[in-house]
Amino acid sequence: MGNLLGCVKVDQSTVVIKERFGRFNEVLEPGCHCMPWYLGSQAAGHLTLRLQQLDVRCETKTKDNVFVNVVASVQYRALADKASDAFYKLSNTRSQIQAYVFDVIRASVPKLLLDDVFEQKNEIARAVEEELEKAMSAYGYEIVQTLIVDIEPDEHVKRAMNEINAAARLRLAANEKAEAEKIIQIKRAEGEAESKYLAGLGIARQRQAIVDGLRDSVLGFSDNVPGTSAKDVLDMVLITQYFDTMKEIGATSKSSAVFIPHGPGAVRDIATQIRDGLLQASAHQ
Repeated sequence: MGNLLGCVKVDQSTVVIKERFGRFNEVLEPGCHCMPWYLGSQAAGHLTLRLQQLDVRCETKTKDNVFVNVVASVQYRALADKASDAFYKLSNTRSQIQAYVFDVIRASVPKLLLDDVFEQKNEIARAVEEELEKAMSAYGYEIVQTLIVDIEPDEHVKRAMNEINAAARLRLAANEKAEAEKIIQIKRAEGEAESKYLAGLGIARQRQAIVDGLRDSVLGFSDNVPGTSAKDVLDMVLITQYFDTMKEIGATSKSSAVFIPHGPGAVRDIATQIRDGLLQASAHQ
């Protein structure tokens, strides 16, 4: 009905290119406009002003001869004040943008090693955006932003990179484990040394206490029993300790069997040996 009355409706974020007898006449903004078809006016087409996105996948080769697929995302839109240029000068906007993206990526990536491509993807995106901005502004388009959203090496290359990374992490873990074991061994050795030192002090004090106790016993017995010598008292004390030891060994059910010479003469020999050992220990201290 609107066409019959010579009216046309233009939606929001859209412009209409108006021609008169096949010649560009004006750009119609959103709203309702009069277009008398009987005077040769007609709508040549619609042009959206909305932000559009084009994903471009480009295969190229790096400096170290690794083939990669670089995916670039280009966000662009037509300019309202250059709508006629955007409508008439380009027949296929998306193909034109894709050609420029291919050109810049295939000129930039071959100069870089594979690792550098991942590190410098922002610089590659900036180079693509600058080239597109210079080229597409003449055709009435604005490049809003360009992103390198993905870099995909060959599957074998990705597997090799993962293996290299895994090997490096395993090597680091092995070094850390070795350092931890080294510290444990050092601390264990220090603990054993300290333990042996303290045990030695304990044994020395124990022997000193035994010698002191025997000395006090001998002196006390000699004073209380006239006519006995210190040697007689010491022999009696040692024999008493000997029998106490034999009693404790026999009273323990789980003790191992101990075979020692036993008899009247053997007791004297054992007493002599114990006395000599204690006296030597006391002399050393």
